[in-house]
Amino acid sequence: MLNSIIELVDTYWLYFLVGQYPDGPLGGLALTVLLSIGALLLAMPLGLLLGVARVSSQRAIRWPTAALVQLVRAVPLLLVVFWVYFFLPAVTGVKTGQATTMLMVLVLFDGIYLAEIVASGIRALPKGQLESARSLGLSYPQALRLVVLPQTLRNGLPSIVSQLVSTIKATSLGYIIGLSEVSFIATQINTLVFTQAVEVYLILALTYFILCFGLSRLAFLLERRLQRRPVQA
Repeated sequence: MLNSIIELVDTYWLYFLVGQYPDGPLGGLALTVLLSIGALLLAMPLGLLLGVARVSSQRAIRWPTAALVQLVRAVPLLLVVFWVYFFLPAVTGVKTGQATTMLMVLVLFDGIYLAEIVASGIRALPKGQLESARSLGLSYPQALRLVVLPQTLRNGLPSIVSQLVSTIKATSLGYIIGLSEVSFIATQINTLVFTQAVEVYLILALTYFILCFGLSRLAFLLERRLQRRPVQA
């Protein structure tokens, strides 16, 4: 089996990494990683906004935000993919490509979970932080931007890295709409060799494992490092 795996990697490694690029659209592992990182970065402003709204003292802001977060978290991500790819074009008349569809879904998915990370981080800070900043003459937005959110994001780094792991795994749902991410490419390679399905999907599993386990260890190390820092009053 080891010889078969080495032969597969030697023959199809470039196709596995980038798909048909440069003779066609980018795909494979490169597309999976770029989609995951791009979605997380684009979702950050949404996550910050919703996270701050989740801990707002005004019920008119806090309750609708909580309802939105719970609604999105309760709906299977696969169903959201179908809605965006099939239902949204039927309503708007604008059809989006597979990569754009998946990016939109992942931004929504990441934004909701980042909102929970931000809200939890704000709640975990000592209650005097915000009041002290306001007493120094800072407005509420300035206190959030200069005092609260920097600490929240620093303390939430392990959770943000863990969210990237979840996003990488979620990109595999793009297979359903024909997105040429890494699992779709692996399936195409399997149709070419046909008799080596075990080897092909073992390579795919190892790829996901290396990516996700490496990031999980990074999240663990970040958490350990943050725990060693003295707590600021």
